[in-house]
Amino acid sequence: MANKDSAFGLRAIGKVGQNRDAQGLSEYDINTTTSTIFFQDPVKAVADGGITVAAAGDLLMGSLNGVFFTDVNTSKPTFANHYLAGNTASDVVGFISDDPYERFEIQSAGSVTGANIFLVADIAYTAGDSANFVSKAEISGTMATGSAAQLRILGISKDPSNNDTGSANVNVVVNINEHTLNSVNGI
Repeated sequence: MANKDSAFGLRAIGKVGQNRDAQGLSEYDINTTTSTIFFQDPVKAVADGGITVAAAGDLLMGSLNGVFFTDVNTSKPTFANHYLAGNTASDVVGFISDDPYERFEIQSAGSVTGANIFLVADIAYTAGDSANFVSKAEISGTMATGSAAQLRILGISKDPSNNDTGSANVNVVVNINEHTLNSVNGI
């Protein structure tokens, strides 16, 4: 059965290992970004101390799970699952699944088999769905050995709608291979 093609970005599903730490979200400023950041979009740290949407090749921080800000038109505290470009609020914060040992589920742009487990690949970024603001980021269909890629494949999803390794759009379990919090370099 063919997999359904419905990318959703990096969906946090739990941590590597069985430690006691609960999945938490860290709060980061969204200061000067001009890009819309969709729910579950991969994000990166930027030099002004905030975050913005990440592209292939960027050092990743995690995935966006929502934003909080004071609406400039109504002066009311507002929570949203996404950040819209052009938001002029001065207090926008993003909630990020940023644990370096977090596991994520993501759809592949190509096919994946058991032979691809523990290989690495970059993300393939496409702007998200403007109807519900959910990410359309996927893992690239180009996988390699070595360490120079953003994500490491840990397994095939258990989702019966997207675990057919004989066709494209397989959902895979990954962790961030090139993570800001594990990097020896600054941004």
